[in-house]
Amino acid sequence: MGLNYFVSFSCSFSVRGVILAQTDAPGQTCESRNGTSCEQCLTNVTCLWCIKTQLCLTYPVQSILPPSSLCPLNEARWGLCSINFQILIITMSVVAGALIIAFFVCLFCCCKCENCGSSVFEHSMQRKEAKRKIKQENRKSEMRARHDEIRKKYGLSRASPYSRFENPP
Repeated sequence: MGLNYFVSFSCSFSVRGVILAQTDAPGQTCESRNGTSCEQCLTNVTCLWCIKTQLCLTYPVQSILPPSSLCPLNEARWGLCSINFQILIITMSVVAGALIIAFFVCLFCCCKCENCGSSVFEHSMQRKEAKRKIKQENRKSEMRARHDEIRKKYGLSRASPYSRFENPP
């Protein structure tokens, strides 16, 4: 049942383009089409067909939806005779809601993936920095060990570099 309405709704937009291209004879109003069929009434885009009263009415453009005093929404037809306004409103609401949800899901996924990628990059940079620090500490300790060996070899104490010159043997 839902698929039929969706197909009808989809077709209404493609047929509506054909209907927009049609022109009526000048001076022919929607009310002059009373007593005709829904299809004949809806050849003019400005017309609204009410199934309950079997009348062709001018669509009230000042209000978005036709008032229920003019024709109930489930009995009003515009564009296609098979789609009423209630189905049109529900379908458009569902499609708009799905698009909004899809937009926010994509936005969330993009932001999360961007943060996820940057956090992975930050972790790898931290690991590289830690490795560099370890290597630097190893080099420092090796240099200290070499310097200590040189000091021992020449009899220099680590406390004062001038101790050998102060105390001659």
